[in-house]
Amino acid sequence: MPPRTPLVLATALLLLAGCEGVTLQPSGPTPKPTTDAATSRKQLDALTVARAGTMAKYSRDKFPHWRTTGDNCDVRDSVLKRDGKNVKTSGCNVVAGTWTSFYDGKVLNSPTKVDIDHVVPLANAWRSGAAKWTTAKREEFANDLDDPQLIAVSAGSNRAKGDQDPSTWKPTQSSSWCEYAQDWIAVKTRWKLTVTTKEKAALDDMLETC
Repeated sequence: MPPRTPLVLATALLLLAGCEGVTLQPSGPTPKPTTDAATSRKQLDALTVARAGTMAKYSRDKFPHWRTTGDNCDVRDSVLKRDGKNVKTSGCNVVAGTWTSFYDGKVLNSPTKVDIDHVVPLANAWRSGAAKWTTAKREEFANDLDDPQLIAVSAGSNRAKGDQDPSTWKPTQSSSWCEYAQDWIAVKTRWKLTVTTKEKAALDDMLETC
């Protein structure tokens, strides 16, 4: 998979995308944590290990998304533009392009076939600390374009993943395991979320593929 586009460059591309009929050709998919495997291991070791919390009172509505990013865009539009190739827009709506799903390698030729996945699922975040957050903080998490938390993937892989952590679900494309583990660790580090014992062990194993 090609190197991921830095946020500043991605933002510049989005600003240029406001005109109808614009075709975008970003140089890479999603923000990538500027870490190597050794740094990711240190981050993983620093995460608090705890049992998964309860799902009581959980609702996706407590993580408001997708919020506006200006000019009739929302966060979904922004990720589609950032992660796709030859992306075409009508106004701010993405109407065409090509996306390669990071999880299973499928090439998607329509935005309707693309899901925007939260690398650390909202329900997993709830169980690992977000239940104690304010709704405003959960909204920041659900719309996080600064960290490797949002990614364009195939609908099938997104449904298969659900709210599972790496101990029970991994991308079917094993070449993605290293980067997926790094992304997961980066997000949990940034948001100070906990990991379970099994989750930590699975992440450690995935880093072996780096």
